[in-house]
Amino acid sequence: MEQDSLAAVASDSLEQRRYWIGVVSEAHVRIGVEEGVAQLCNGKEAALKRMRAGDWLIYYSPRTEMNGGESLQAFTAIGQMMDDRIYPHQMTESFIPFRRAVRFLPCRTVKIAGLLDDLTFTSGKRNWGYCFRFGQIKISEADFLTIAIKMLGESIEEELHAL
Repeated sequence: MEQDSLAAVASDSLEQRRYWIGVVSEAHVRIGVEEGVAQLCNGKEAALKRMRAGDWLIYYSPRTEMNGGESLQAFTAIGQMMDDRIYPHQMTESFIPFRRAVRFLPCRTVKIAGLLDDLTFTSGKRNWGYCFRFGQIKISEADFLTIAIKMLGESIEEELHAL
């Protein structure tokens, strides 16, 4: 499947879609996928406000658990923002993070190691993990497609057309 045709599919809306990576532990990604929500940067509203309906989000999980676990360094979920509604969700008495609805696609977990030379935000950078330190980064359409093809395989074109 040629990347040029995929790029045309990915940019089929009148308003330019944007592409994001959220940095979240694998355990928290699983919960978000199960519930169909995005929650970034310890539940901060500002991170979600940067995104808009139609934007794509890929989760990168450096570890399996938030405060420990095993090193993972992989892309673990991919989905599209369903609308612009951002809402608080009370998880405990003192923790009320913000969330927004996401349609996640079934995908493979993809280790970043095999893509380091192919992504503009990591290529040629010895300290490539530094870009993930703030919990959210905007990426190019080309980088999104490079990752998405690995995560979704041949189904990417039909998945992008469906949304």
